[in-house]
Amino acid sequence: MDLAPSSRQRELIDLARRLARERFAPRAERHDREASFPFDDYADLRAVGLLGLCVPERFGGLGADYETYCLVAEQLAQGNASTSLTFNMHCLTMLMMGPIADTMPMPPAVRERHDKLRAAKFREVVEQGAFYGQPHSEPVEQGQTDTKLSMGGRRFGTTAKKVDGGYVVNGRKFFVSLAGSAPYFATPAIRLGDEPWIERTLYLQVPKDAPGVSFPGEWDPMGMRGTVSRDMVLENVFVPDDGEVLPPGMFGAMYNAFPHLSPLTFCATFLGLMQAAYDGALAYLRGELAGSPGLHTEAAVKGHAVAEMLFTLEATRALYYRAISEARVDAPADAVQRARAAHVTVQRSTVTVTQEAIRVCGGRGLLKRYPLERYARDARAGALMRPWTQEIATQQAWEAALGLGGAAEAR
Repeated sequence: MDLAPSSRQRELIDLARRLARERFAPRAERHDREASFPFDDYADLRAVGLLGLCVPERFGGLGADYETYCLVAEQLAQGNASTSLTFNMHCLTMLMMGPIADTMPMPPAVRERHDKLRAAKFREVVEQGAFYGQPHSEPVEQGQTDTKLSMGGRRFGTTAKKVDGGYVVNGRKFFVSLAGSAPYFATPAIRLGDEPWIERTLYLQVPKDAPGVSFPGEWDPMGMRGTVSRDMVLENVFVPDDGEVLPPGMFGAMYNAFPHLSPLTFCATFLGLMQAAYDGALAYLRGELAGSPGLHTEAAVKGHAVAEMLFTLEATRALYYRAISEARVDAPADAVQRARAAHVTVQRSTVTVTQEAIRVCGGRGLLKRYPLERYARDARAGALMRPWTQEIATQQAWEAALGLGGAAEAR
């Protein structure tokens, strides 16, 4: 078993690490303070070609697979976790439309049409720097999807009525990262009709400036402030047929076949956040940060805590790397269980390590002149994110282990 990155993965990891440290990190405090979207970070992502990270090579992208994306996102998060988390929404859309769709069964005519539609969307990403948000969360879910979709998320309060040439979409989303900032939003909806619900699931490209689209509300959260995750309201929004990001029915089928699809990609950001907190604590204790006093007589006392942070970080990374190395459509039950374990472990450990970084550094660690307090605030978001909050992932894990409930049936 070799979990070492390939030479190509190392190239992309090094590129992301340089971008995070040299470009993202110096701006992160300002975006956090202002709760402003990091357009400057996205300009850098575009300049180095990373907006096309998960676009297949035959469409002009870098061709990163699921595992490679996660390794890159881990690095980006060390510069600005909010940027990494929003970048996840874009890259996950590219993965779903690209390599993951390629592993899903489709009739030849459907696959041919999807290939044609995605070619145009990929070209806009690679050549024009377009990027996507993912408004998946819903305040209300209707029908069978709350029990039959194994992801535990709410997506289908948004409806789509089929009309000539496209769909008329109505609904309300919440916690929409990149709200009003991304050119497009890959939006789940359910087509009105009498067919089985999974056949009616849609994944549609909604432009931010389309008539009927608005992003109301304020964004002033505790952490992940640069994600700008306001509500999104869709009122009689027309989406043409060629706005399908995935073929009809594919969204629901994909998430049931790959239930850990989005949770593990989210985790990459929080693993990177853990590394940033650990590195920040070391730099502080060594006196390498401006104004930090360095160690005097407390090395023996604080050294034990530093070692425990390292052990938590490396154990978590080992489990997570194993989980992403085997993540795929129709993964065996033990791999899905391992994904749940990795997901919950990352979310717990992120809080532990970021909090411990402040404690070890002492009272000055709470000052905003240092990034440690931002890391701790950002870390709290991980356990709250659907589709696998800690409660949902934990319940699914024990249900699957005992052969009970929807998690067991889905596998």
